[in-house]
Amino acid sequence: MNTYSPGAAGGRRGGSHIGGPPVGVVVSVEIDVATVRRGDQVMVGGQAFVVSDMVNVAAGGKRLCFRGGESFTMCRTTVLWAARRVNPRRLPSR
Repeated sequence: MNTYSPGAAGGRRGGSHIGGPPVGVVVSVEIDVATVRRGDQVMVGGQAFVVSDMVNVAAGGKRLCFRGGESFTMCRTTVLWAARRVNPRRLPSR
């Protein structure tokens, strides 16, 4: 998971400043359909993919759309590990 794209997280979630270095650190987080976010980098089949969009599907699942055009459907019981850029100086949202 070393290929995390600095601007993947988007502006307010800790992406890069315009013309500056990326803000925050990359941490590993456990994700499911309720906690997955755009910009998360997930490993599927030994390959890293960055989530660019999500669509709710039947039975509480989500279809993750990746930057390369691939997609992956998560059932509500699917648990994955993801790399996520977070800003340690910012308080977590409640």
